[in-house]
Amino acid sequence: MNNNWNVTIGEIVADNYRTASVFSKYGIDFCCKGDRTLEQACDKKSINIQELTNKLNEAVTVQDENINFKSWPLDLLADYIEKIHHSYIREKSPSLLKFLNKVQKVHGFRHPELVEVYNLFSESVTMLEAHLLKEERILFPFIRQMNAAKNNNLPFETSHFGTVENPIEMMKHDHDIEGERFKRISELTQNYTPPMEACNTYRVSFAMLDEFEQNLHKHIHLENNILFPRAIKMESSMK
Repeated sequence: MNNNWNVTIGEIVADNYRTASVFSKYGIDFCCKGDRTLEQACDKKSINIQELTNKLNEAVTVQDENINFKSWPLDLLADYIEKIHHSYIREKSPSLLKFLNKVQKVHGFRHPELVEVYNLFSESVTMLEAHLLKEERILFPFIRQMNAAKNNNLPFETSHFGTVENPIEMMKHDHDIEGERFKRISELTQNYTPPMEACNTYRVSFAMLDEFEQNLHKHIHLENNILFPRAIKMESSMK
């Protein structure tokens, strides 16, 4: 977005839902008070308007991911998954939980499916955090150590969990569970299509859920189809 500070909060969010999480972090109500201009909202809360504008611009910037991940070394790929996809989950989950909770409380009596959507996503956040920790503390360090040993022609000892296929199968099982969970969420939300009368928070929640699922699909693809098979192949070559 440009530096047009007379545009309303509601218009900014309607133009790009990714800005909603920024407003939420700054405590700016983009739903019920979305008719205020950016300048008015910042004045009200004594927020540096240029700082907020910069954050909004960062949020709407989409990076081109036309990258050949198959050519990357395993340690770099593991780092990328952590810094991009693990960070995404931890960054977006709190705002999305907050929005979904608000939507199900306000609109749940007319759209009871919203209660189930909120509960399903809450379960997903809890499960995913445990999943990320298992990758960061057990599987990824092992893959990095194996990759370093391979590159430096050093001996490599088998871990306490035996072959790398054991934790990988556990991670893939978690992936399957999340795939089914988001399939159900997608069904309940009519593929993330809000009703005509939906408010800004309602629309933003669905758009964020849609993006969350897409990001999770990319995350799982990088692991299931690239990182994990190559790690298994590398371990086999070192026996």
